[in-house]
Amino acid sequence: MCAIDALGIPAMLGRDVVIASADPVTGESVTVTGENGRTVWEPASSVVCVGRRGGSAGPAAEVCCDTVNFFTGAASAQTWIMQHPNVNGQIVDRTRAEEIGRTTFGPLLTAD
Repeated sequence: MCAIDALGIPAMLGRDVVIASADPVTGESVTVTGENGRTVWEPASSVVCVGRRGGSAGPAAEVCCDTVNFFTGAASAQTWIMQHPNVNGQIVDRTRAEEIGRTTFGPLLTAD
């Protein structure tokens, strides 16, 4: 599951969550706890890289899910981007990552 999917689940289900991930560069843990509409990120410096394989078309699971990851900080995310020149991506902070997840997945299970 990509980081944005994971961040959208609380909005989609209206539930508290604990998201456990690992920085793909350092292997260090990244944990996001969502409770009563408030999130806590550990470490606080964590970010998300939002990317997609350049020139690729197709389902998100094939072209971007493995490029949308949690990182312990911007330096680690930048290292990963440099190691994957076929990925077009940007680093987003916690607030923006949560917003993308919420707006993408929040309305999916609501009644029209």
